[in-house]
Amino acid sequence: MSRRGEVLALVQAGGQGSRMDVLTRERAKPALPFGGVHRLIDFALSGLVHADLSDVWVSLEYQVTSIDDYLSGGRPWSLDRNRGGFRRIVPQTGTGPATESGFAHGNGDLLLRMSADIESFGARTLAVCSADHVFNMDLAPVIEEHVASGRVATVLTSEVAKRDASDNVVVLADEDGTITGVEHKPARPSGGTVATEIFLYDTEVLLGVLQDLRRELSGDEDGDSGIGDFGEHLLPRLVETGRARAVPLTGYWRDVGQPSLYLQSHRDLLAGRVDVFDHPGRPVISHWPDRPAARVRASGECRDSVVSPGADVGGLVVGSVLGPGVVVEKGAEVHDSVVMEDCVIRAGAVVRTAILDERCEVVRRTTVGSESSRRRARDEDLVLVGRDSRVDLDIAAGARLEPGSGG
Repeated sequence: MSRRGEVLALVQAGGQGSRMDVLTRERAKPALPFGGVHRLIDFALSGLVHADLSDVWVSLEYQVTSIDDYLSGGRPWSLDRNRGGFRRIVPQTGTGPATESGFAHGNGDLLLRMSADIESFGARTLAVCSADHVFNMDLAPVIEEHVASGRVATVLTSEVAKRDASDNVVVLADEDGTITGVEHKPARPSGGTVATEIFLYDTEVLLGVLQDLRRELSGDEDGDSGIGDFGEHLLPRLVETGRARAVPLTGYWRDVGQPSLYLQSHRDLLAGRVDVFDHPGRPVISHWPDRPAARVRASGECRDSVVSPGADVGGLVVGSVLGPGVVVEKGAEVHDSVVMEDCVIRAGAVVRTAILDERCEVVRRTTVGSESSRRRARDEDLVLVGRDSRVDLDIAAGARLEPGSGG
């Protein structure tokens, strides 16, 4: 059942993604590829579309042009329609107070800046998704339950190792799911239940709380309201009502907003721990590249790897993900790496535990990275090579090459 007008969905895709270093110098983080042919934003958009939400807004701020072509006005997700559908939201100035225009200072602050548009739309429920997480859950029953229950907020949660919880917002809840407390990126987390940044809000309550917080918090001269990210002030205030509930997200979920997490999630994919592509009834919809089938030549060998359309493998590929059009020449080797679209690994070159951005070339007999001795990926073990780079010198583990490096 389509909920046009009743539920407004918002995908927050505007963050700068500075933790991804050279990989987001020239692109918005949600435009990063995953699994070869998908983009991170596909997971949020697909989940919302499969829940029959027809009004989906995408908030963009950083490197907007890097993702605009891919989004294509919502067409790949059948959101291009005459009434409602896809809407692209970008920062504006001169539309109101400084705290409600311009660039946001966190995903909670962003909701304040969009509050006039959200109120004008008039939907009873607001669904908010981050665009840098990998998941594929059927959101329709969760939305139905939220609407029927009259809760002020529903927070989808996932279980992570306690050591990883400090990078997230930890959610404390009773046995019935009622949220009793929130810990924002705690140094010593009380548990491993974390918010997945998929939320359902009662719109009227949300807007009232945002305005209350705006009045209470001291903003600065740059227009920062002080609300920050959702876990700092917004979610704790909603929890105080006693009507915020945690709902476990089913299936695989991972925040891939750091290089090590990005590589680890691809390792999970190759190990069969990622179930997001296993649901024929709700496929992860993407803007597919127009490429011919991949080719593995007589000299080529692929083991435990994903090879995207248009790839041409004449060398050895082990435990890696090759994007569309990647060429691995005879005698070249790629191990434990993510190699993005149209990269070329020349004969005799060896790439290990690395992420290569689009259109990079590794010249003959060059070594990039080294084999990691740890099961869990760490940023300091990873080589990151920015797009359009030419690697003609050996690169040690942990190195970062800016986009356009080399001759």
